[in-house]
Amino acid sequence: MPIRRRRQDEESDSTLEQAGEQADAVETDDAPAGEAGGAAGPWDSGDSYPELERLDFGSIQVPVGPGLGFQVNFEATEVDAEGNPLNGRPVSVLVQHAESVLQVQAFAAPKRSGIWDDIRRETATEITEQAGGQAEDREGPFGTELLAMLPAQLTEEVLNEMPPEVREQIPQEVIEQGYAWQPIRFIGVDGPRWFLQGVVQGAAIEDEEQWQVLEDVFRNIVVLRGEQPMPPRELLPLTLPKEFSEAAGEQQEEGGSDTFDPFERGPEITEVR
Repeated sequence: MPIRRRRQDEESDSTLEQAGEQADAVETDDAPAGEAGGAAGPWDSGDSYPELERLDFGSIQVPVGPGLGFQVNFEATEVDAEGNPLNGRPVSVLVQHAESVLQVQAFAAPKRSGIWDDIRRETATEITEQAGGQAEDREGPFGTELLAMLPAQLTEEVLNEMPPEVREQIPQEVIEQGYAWQPIRFIGVDGPRWFLQGVVQGAAIEDEEQWQVLEDVFRNIVVLRGEQPMPPRELLPLTLPKEFSEAAGEQQEEGGSDTFDPFERGPEITEVR
C-alpha cells in the first residue's frame, strides 16, 4: 500500500497541537506575568534575589546545579580570505540537562516599555513565512511564550551522524518524507532596561521533570544591565567565567596547543555542583 505523505502545513497543524498539549501539561498554576521584578525571577541585579551559586558571564549570572552542563556560542567578528572565522565574541549561553538544552541571551531594552511582544510576533512571522513552520502563543510560567514547530531536514548526512539508537527510533515514513517536525519553545521576560530570552529544545518540551530543571535555571538568572547607553535589542556583552578559562587551559594542555579556538566545541563545564 502506498504511503500518503501529508503536506508540511497540514501535518504541522496537528503536530503543533500535540506539542502544545504536552507543553500545557508542564505549566505551573501560579504563573507570574512575563515581567521581572515580582516575587519570582529572573532577577535584575538591583533586586533582592536568592543567594545561589552562579556562573558569572558578565551581563548574566546563571545558577549551577547537579546534572547541568554549560557551553558558550560564539559569533565570528573576523574571517580570513576563505571565510573561516578568526576571532569571535560570545553571544549566548547554553545550559544542558539530560536530553534538553536552554539557550539564554540578554538584550538592551527601552526604559519604559518591553520588547517581548514585538520580538515574539516577529519570530512567529519568520518561522511561518520563511522557515515553513508553525508558531502560536501559549501561556507559560513566565507569561506569554511562543511554541513553534520547524521542519528539520533528514538528509543522509544528518542521519549518518545520528547515534544508531536514535536513528532506529525514527519511523521509516518520516525518513522517507525527508524531514521531521522539531518543537521549539521561546520564553521571554522584560526587565528594567533589559530583555531576557530563553529557547528550549529537546526532551524538556514534553518531559516535565527536565523542563522543571531548566525553568528553575531561567527563573534564577540575574541580569546585570549596566549604566552604559545601548540601543534597544542590542545584545548585552558576555564574558567567559574563570571556570571556562580554566577548562580551556586544561584542553590546551591535553591537546598540546597554545591557542584556543572558540568555534570548536568547548570549553565546556559539566556536572557543576
